[in-house]
Amino acid sequence: MREQAGSTPGSIAQALRDDLLDGLLEPGTRLTEESLSARFGAGRHSVRSGLQTLVSEGLLEHQRNKGIVVPAVTTERIDAMCSYRSILELGALRLALLQNANFDAVDEAVRRLESMTAETPWRHVIEAHSAVHTEIVTASGNPRVLAAHRACANELNCMLATIRAESSAEHLATTHRHLVGQLRAGGESALKALDDDLELGGRAMMHLALRRRSEAPHLLS
Repeated sequence: MREQAGSTPGSIAQALRDDLLDGLLEPGTRLTEESLSARFGAGRHSVRSGLQTLVSEGLLEHQRNKGIVVPAVTTERIDAMCSYRSILELGALRLALLQNANFDAVDEAVRRLESMTAETPWRHVIEAHSAVHTEIVTASGNPRVLAAHRACANELNCMLATIRAESSAEHLATTHRHLVGQLRAGGESALKALDDDLELGGRAMMHLALRRRSEAPHLLS
């Protein structure tokens, strides 16, 4: 974990966000103002503000009698996130197709994903994968849809880091290269390809990873 991030609420929030994306904070971990003040050399007001930023992003939650904790990844949380993401991305794609948008930026994001190897830290693979989907939404040209999508991106990425969803940079690159081809083909084939990716490569993969994690108690300690 990063021991010093500066004393501002923003830098404290970013350091903790990085810890979550790196999978360093397990579900149920309690984050106290006292320990974080000592870690960052910051006042409690700055720590409290940083924590509230992450609570508002859905990365942490306030639990009665416990305070601020890392939330558990549950089947209900996965379904809620994936359903919301599908509404945003499929709606954005429909807008993009109506405008005959090109998907060059999506292609470039897939190229970055293709450049990653088995040695690439999983956190960077998650972020590169997220960038592909962000570019799909960007192609809609609708700033409100894009803002809503970006608002849930960190929460989704932290969920993926926590449950260690089993995939690889190579597999993700291959499936998303196919997706780009279908997006450029347009029509219902584009919408079906994105829906399949979100359901099979997203929701189903996360449920499988969560089941495997629950079957290995040592990973939950």
